[in-house]
Parts: sequence; C-alpha cells; structure tokens
Amino acid sequence: MELIYTFLKALVIVPLTLLPIINPLSGAPVFTATAGSDPQVAQRMARQVAINCWFVLVVSMLVGTYVLDVFGISLPIVRIGGGLLVAAAGWRMLNSQDDDSVRQAVAHSQVPESSEADIVRRSFFPITFPLTTGPGSIAAAIALGAKAPTTPALYVVGAFVAVLGCAITAGVIYLVYKHAATLLARLGEVGTLVMMRLVAFILLCIGIEIMWTGWAELNHLKP
Repeated sequence: MELIYTFLKALVIVPLTLLPIINPLSGAPVFTATAGSDPQVAQRMARQVAINCWFVLVVSMLVGTYVLDVFGISLPIVRIGGGLLVAAAGWRMLNSQDDDSVRQAVAHSQVPESSEADIVRRSFFPITFPLTTGPGSIAAAIALGAKAPTTPALYVVGAFVAVLGCAITAGVIYLVYKHAATLLARLGEVGTLVMMRLVAFILLCIGIEIMWTGWAELNHLKP
C-alpha cells in the first residue's frame, strides 16, 4: 500500500506542478484566433497541440538535465533566453494589427479546410511554444526530472510516472483548447479582443518575470 501511495503521489505532483504554470485558459484567445471556430479544425488542432505539449514535457523531464549538461547550459540561462522569447511574443501580440482576423474567428463558424501538415505547422508556434509549454513549464519539468531516482528499476518507474503525468496534463490542455471557441463565443467580439490584449500583456509580464528570475539566480550562482 505504501508503494502504491508513493506512486499515486508522484503521479499527481506532475500535473499539479505543470498546469498552474501552463494555464491553458490564458491561451484560449490565441488558439481560437489561430484555429478558427470550426469545431472540426479546432478539435484537430487541439489534439495536435496536446501531442506537441506531451512530447515537450516528457523530453524535458527525462533528458532535459542531460541536454543542459552536454551543452554546458545552466537553468538560469534557459530562463533568461526563454523569458526573452516569451516577452517578444507578448510584445508582438500587443502591437499586432490583426483585429479583423480575430473578429472573423469569433463571428464565423466555418474556416477553410486545413491539411494535417498545415495544422501541425500552425499548432507548434506560437501555440505549443512558447504560449502553452513555455520556458516556465519546461524549467519546471526539468526540475521534476532532476529528482528522478538513479537506480535502474526506480528510474523506469519514475519514467512511467513522468509519461503518465504528462499525458494527464496534455489531456487537460486538449479539453480546454477544444472548447475554447465556446468560451470565447460567450465573451463576444469585444470581450475576446479585450481578453487577447490582456493575455498579450500578461505574456509580456511573464516573460520579463522569467528573465528576472533567471538573472537573479545567475547572479546568486556567481562566486
């Protein structure tokens, strides 16, 4: 029973740690503006985004620390670089002039048919990265992976927990993005535009906060 309790506790920690950082609700306006309000296209893109996020999180948890060690990159540097990317994305969103496309995404129920290759291309940037699985969630996933046991048997169990926990996280992301158009339809055109600008500003602030955290950690690590 104690082993089962430890396994379940480790399994729950993964989505509870990652989901508050990811906050898929904040990405709903950008997702709807990219996918449109056609339920079929939105479902396919939401599924692809969830798959992308699952891969990013699993790779970060299992091999993230080893990759950083190989290239001699510290986690604070990752936060600074990733935070800069997030802040740049937020700044572009704040200064974009694509209000007409957002209105069309909210007002129309049909969008042109998209191929699977087009959906895969549009689902990764900026929806998967840096909007959904950005530097904050990647850093958190790497930190969770760094706590994995080193003995072979326990490492296999830890890897299984990581894969399953990331699958639960990706499932929540899929459900939120799949029904994002319904949420934004209730907000209306003006509410959606306001929410998109608010999300862009929050994304800019998050990027600056991530950079500041990395800078503070980097200075703390200096001798």
